[in-house]
Amino acid sequence: MTFPIDAFPKEDGDFGGSAPEIDRSSDRFFMREAIRQAFVAFEAGEVPVGAVVVHQDRIIGRAYNQTELLKDPTAHAEMIAITQAASSVGDWRLTGCTLYVTKEPCAMCAGAIVLARLDRVVFGAYDLKRGGAVSAFQILGDERLNHRPTVVGGVEEEAARTLLVEFFKQRRAGSVLDDGHHPSDGGHN
Repeated sequence: MTFPIDAFPKEDGDFGGSAPEIDRSSDRFFMREAIRQAFVAFEAGEVPVGAVVVHQDRIIGRAYNQTELLKDPTAHAEMIAITQAASSVGDWRLTGCTLYVTKEPCAMCAGAIVLARLDRVVFGAYDLKRGGAVSAFQILGDERLNHRPTVVGGVEEEAARTLLVEFFKQRRAGSVLDDGHHPSDGGHN
């Protein structure tokens, strides 16, 4: 599949020719890292959502959706990246950290974000049906909760949405079966 991620640098500054300066502290830079993870999910037949957790301009957790692979309904990119980040800092409190995720977190992931005390959440595509940050539910801004992160939506939204749309288009066309296998590999194991 040709996807806009091909235009993103493979490594810091690798644009192939004259490269613009990369601002590692920019939301776009880290969202592109999350999109790379979403692309891995796409290739694995998983719903293409990717996430990274950043602390002091360093990625301390990165993941993609793995619900089919792990046969675990909680294996969302956000949940796995949060677990990795907590392990990295040695604490369940992720204060001072930002979560970048390609799609607005669901209610489950929004709950985990609150519990982990993440300072910021930056997401790409809005999820009007199931979004737990600002769309369907406003969990991340609920004043009844003891923690409310800053939320920024729509960062690299077109790239994130394109990947999701293409995945479900292929699924509907039958090129990706419900279990993530392609018909050409014999389907189900």
